[in-house]
Amino acid sequence: MQEIDRLAAVIRDERPWGGFERFTLNETSTVKIIDVAPGQTLSLQRHEHRDELWVALDAGCVFEVDGQRLEPEVGERILIRRGQTHRLSSSGPATRILEIAFGHFDEDDIERLEDAYGRS
Repeated sequence: MQEIDRLAAVIRDERPWGGFERFTLNETSTVKIIDVAPGQTLSLQRHEHRDELWVALDAGCVFEVDGQRLEPEVGERILIRRGQTHRLSSSGPATRILEIAFGHFDEDDIERLEDAYGRS
């Protein structure tokens, strides 16, 4: 996780009451919470103009990056660099992730390689 922290500038700041993690600071970014219905899968895709940091918010998330399948713990993070193939799915329950895109964000910057809904 240390490399992700360095690349995505995730900073942990301790305070007397607990602390916080800062994911971005004065940089171009887009933040989303993506929800996946039970058992569903997003398209296998890649982007040319942005990197993405994914943070698992619920159990049951499945991250696939460059053919590697990961089943993250809640709170686990992965950095997806521009050009890497990736997809998100649910192993059963409804799931959510926090997605922070770094760089110019445009929904048209999606190259779909496979898609269960006929969009590739």
